Amino acid sequence: MKIRAIITGVTGMVGEGVLHEALNDTNVESVLVINRRPCGISHPKLTEIIHSDFHNFGSIESNLRNYNACFFCLGVSSVGMKEPEYTKKTYDLTMHVATTLVRLNPDMTFCYVSGAGTDSSEKGSSMWARVKGKTENALMKLPFKKVYMFRPGFIEPTKGLKNTLKLYNYVGWLIPVMRLIAPNYISTLRDIGVAMIKAVTIGYAKTILEVRDIKALAKA
Repeated sequence: MKIRAIITGVTGMVGEGVLHEALNDTNVESVLVINRRPCGISHPKLTEIIHSDFHNFGSIESNLRNYNACFFCLGVSSVGMKEPEYTKKTYDLTMHVATTLVRLNPDMTFCYVSGAGTDSSEKGSSMWARVKGKTENALMKLPFKKVYMFRPGFIEPTKGLKNTLKLYNYVGWLIPVMRLIAPNYISTLRDIGVAMIKAVTIGYAKTILEVRDIKALAKA
């Protein structure tokens, strides 16, 4: 099965890492990235659309057909945000993109990056976890071919990529410690990208993938 993927969020660390794996995987035939600003990457498989309004895809809909995968890596930090603003930038935005894509590509597999600690009950005390849980729950009701929720924890970045968070300059020493004392809370960025590709090609038994599931699928 050849993958024709749409990837969002490639100007961020996770999205760039997933794109890197997709461009280097022979199972991936073509990649479309949708960004608010150029990603600065050139590759024979890659097409880029610059589009500012992710709440309105009307003007680019004709370019979004005939894809069988979406790796949705776009996200914002909840720090400093009230719940209505975070909901608009997380739930509302994601659902607009997803409902547009499922209408145009009903045979698509949709992979969504949320995070460890996401609250499926939507009733917990953590605002970001409630909103992510609401988003996951709504996505799982859409009539995609398959939907997978990826919940990474601590992510070991891929060397050489330019969008690695500056935080890793200070906490990189934690990586070998985390591997030793909390292996089920750390995965590599490569694990996430490879697992998304395999979710499309071979599938997975669970809809929600915690860290141990991400690593298991990457190795499958």
